Amino acid sequence: MKRICIYPKDVQWITGKSDRQSRDIVLKIKKHYNKEKHQPLSTEEFCEYMGLDINTITQLIK
Repeated sequence: MKRICIYPKDVQWITGKSDRQSRDIVLKIKKHYNKEKHQPLSTEEFCEYMGLDINTITQLIK
């Protein structure tokens, strides 16, 4: 099964940042894409913003 949403815990695991830094990253990306608080962040948006390969990231968060 393939997930389409990414969460701060995933960001923490991928980047090695702290929990607080990961939440800040998610908020920055949501602000960049004009998302509201209740709207989830997609893996695609995360990868595009961070400049990461989506295939690698989707394999990591399976």
